[in-house]
Amino acid sequence: MEFITVADAIKKGTGHVHLRGWVYRERKSNAFAFVVLRDRTNILQCVIKKENVSAEIWGAAESVLIESSVELGGTLKEDKRAPTGFEVEVDEFKIVHKAERFPITKDQSTEDLLDKRHLWIRSRELTAVWKVKAEILRACRDFFTKEGYFETTPPIITGSSCEGGSTMFHVDYFGEEVFLGQSAQLYLEAMIFSLEKVWALTPTFRAEPSKTSRHLTEFWMLEGETAWQDFEGLVQLEQGLLTVICQHVAKHCRDELTLLGRDYRELEKIKAPFPRITYTEAIEMLKKDGISIPWGKDLRTIEEEALVKHYDKPLWVTGYPKEIKAFYMKDDPNDARVVKCCDVLAPEGYGEIIGSSERETDVNILIKKLKMSGEKVEHYNWYLDLRRYGSVPHSGFGLGIERVVRWICKLESIRDAIPFPRTIKRSTP
Repeated sequence: MEFITVADAIKKGTGHVHLRGWVYRERKSNAFAFVVLRDRTNILQCVIKKENVSAEIWGAAESVLIESSVELGGTLKEDKRAPTGFEVEVDEFKIVHKAERFPITKDQSTEDLLDKRHLWIRSRELTAVWKVKAEILRACRDFFTKEGYFETTPPIITGSSCEGGSTMFHVDYFGEEVFLGQSAQLYLEAMIFSLEKVWALTPTFRAEPSKTSRHLTEFWMLEGETAWQDFEGLVQLEQGLLTVICQHVAKHCRDELTLLGRDYRELEKIKAPFPRITYTEAIEMLKKDGISIPWGKDLRTIEEEALVKHYDKPLWVTGYPKEIKAFYMKDDPNDARVVKCCDVLAPEGYGEIIGSSERETDVNILIKKLKMSGEKVEHYNWYLDLRRYGSVPHSGFGLGIERVVRWICKLESIRDAIPFPRTIKRSTP
């Protein structure tokens, strides 16, 4: 018996088909049993008529519950009343596994759904998110391959901080204190001296006590690092990547985007070049909008949301004050107050999705900044060696995969951009 997917059955349109999957919905009467079958591709209404099947098949259809796994066969026909416009009149029906009564019902709280996340990830909405996310990752890999980058595998266990020691998870490593990685950046910088153009996709850990809709304690970061690249080259690379992601998803995920409430045509409009302002210009724009923020203070969610209201594309904000940025960012020779960096803010108020900078190449400046930030310089001796032996101009970025997924899929919370979210109060299931 050859089984086809629901999507292939709908494409076929008519004829006898064999399908398998899970019961998404079920409804029964004395003479009919309606089963909506779900597989990885779509859903399809199936009807079992008591008068047309054996007592054994009718008994199975009558007893089946939601999320039971089944195999069935029957005649496919068009029916505009059905959820996806087609229906199967079943003449074969087999329960592979009869599920217990499903513990998820309508109107359950967010916490209940998170407690049952291992089951809730089967929902149509979340399934659509996983498909979109897979295509985002595919687009990223295709982009880096086309641009001549090498994918690398940096470590997760580290002895040094990249984004600040206060947000690191401490680990007992055979009696030695080490940390879970905040970023692969420092290791990617080491790799450029052999491969020049490198990237990595790694799990990232931040011990930030944040309860917002855009923070997780564990997430996935896509990072790229490039030798011989200045700040302007970095901006162009980022614009190219975001353009490719949006165009790829708009082309390959139209059904999923529609289900999630996103018009794919909105993504088709996301093409380089993108708007760009300096941090100082952002402060002036905010003042005109009635939001007073002193120069030198980092932009919060409220300020980012106010800025992107002026644009319908991702916004590049460049030249942040050096005091609020990481030690490895290069000082701007034209303005001693700022560094050559940029944050990319997603439109519609979804916040920062990329952080990036040209890297500092002067070992003495790096040592000075490390001391000023309270770090132990000896923990970074290996990193400082990169500036002692063949240092070159270079730059890089980090893109938060789940933040991009949240924006593209129009999700209320970043928790729905990852199958099993980790937050300050949740480490299971």
